[in-house]
Amino acid sequence: MEPRISLVTLGVSDLARSRAFYEQLGWHGQEVQETVFLQAGPLVVVLWSRADLARDCGLPEGEGTGFGGIALAHNVRSPAEVDAVMETAAAAGAAVTRPAATTFYGGYAGVFTDPDGHPWEIAHNPGFVLGEDGSLTVPDLG
Repeated sequence: MEPRISLVTLGVSDLARSRAFYEQLGWHGQEVQETVFLQAGPLVVVLWSRADLARDCGLPEGEGTGFGGIALAHNVRSPAEVDAVMETAAAAGAAVTRPAATTFYGGYAGVFTDPDGHPWEIAHNPGFVLGEDGSLTVPDLG
C-alpha cells in the first residue's frame, strides 16, 4: 500500500449546514448524490451523511459504537489492486468490515478497520483518475 491518503470522508448530521460551513472557509464543493466533494490541495474532503457513511463502512452508527464519523479512503488504479491491498491489510491484522465488491458508482471497493478501529476504504473509481504521483483531482461532476 502506497503511503498516501486520497480522500477523507466526514460523516455529518446536516449536509447543507456542513457544506455552507466549508464554503464560508473558502472551500468550494460539488454536490452529487447527496455527497459534497471539496478539493483540498492534493486530497479530497468528502461530506456525507453520518448514518450512510457508517452503513457503507459496515459499522453501526451512533455514539460509543466504534464509529467516529470519519472514514479514510485510499484510491488505487484497478480492482485487482483493491483486492491486493485488502488482503495485505487483513494479513496485517485489519478487520474487514465490507469485503471488496462492485459499487453503486461502477467502481470496486472494500473497507477495513485499522487496529484502533479507523475505517479505510480501498477503492477503484473509474471516474477518479489518479496522477502518476497518486494524487487525485475531483473531475467536473456537473
